[in-house]
Amino acid sequence: MTSVKKHIATTLTAAILVATLAIPATAEETPAIRVSSYKGSTLEVGERSGLIIGPSGTDYTVTSSDPDTVAVEQVLTFWVAVAKAEGSAEITASNGAGERGTVILTVGSAAPAAPEAPASGDNTGLTDNMEIRQEMIRLINQTRKANGVSELPVNEALMNAAQVCSNQRYTWHHAPEEGQAAAEAGYPYGFGDNLTVFTGTADAARHAVDNWINSPGHFETMIDPRCDCIGVGVTQYDGITYCYMFVGIPNSINFYA
Repeated sequence: MTSVKKHIATTLTAAILVATLAIPATAEETPAIRVSSYKGSTLEVGERSGLIIGPSGTDYTVTSSDPDTVAVEQVLTFWVAVAKAEGSAEITASNGAGERGTVILTVGSAAPAAPEAPASGDNTGLTDNMEIRQEMIRLINQTRKANGVSELPVNEALMNAAQVCSNQRYTWHHAPEEGQAAAEAGYPYGFGDNLTVFTGTADAARHAVDNWINSPGHFETMIDPRCDCIGVGVTQYDGITYCYMFVGIPNSINFYA
């Protein structure tokens, strides 16, 4: 009996040791700085992609391990990756506290150029006004953080849906069309959305977010803690700016899908 007890004790000790040793092997440390590329981790030669860096509200220094392959440029308050040549490069963002985050971008050969669309005063591309849109996301996340809710990562489907709606130049909400745009872009759940329209094109991101902050209903949508991702659209036409914000609500229903 004593021998059996010793065997059991030895087995339990070994099991506990194995479990204890396994924890460091499976745990992953979350980077202090999050870095991603709006257009994904694969770009084509000549392509530009905005970098999404979080947390917002911080000054970052961004560098490339191989600027001849992927260069980085700062435009106003955001950073852009520029695909120069085939290959891969590691993009690193760091802050004054020495914290770092990285993303690896791979550049493939350039695709054949598509025929250029006829010139128009309207913005119809899904990647139009990306600088303004990225600044809007930064300001929205800054507002969310200041109000005690989590910042939102960019969702490409909601980015496209928001831009589709802003390109329609709506001056009031069109719920069926907005719901259909989200579903057709590939977002599977319900969402909240804000719309603002104003005269002028200068400082558009700040103007849009300030409008939503100063409107109680829009403000509540912007800081809704249920939301887990964001997309925005901006269209500027004939001196008027049209802005949409879509915030995804997981496991909810889009009644217009």
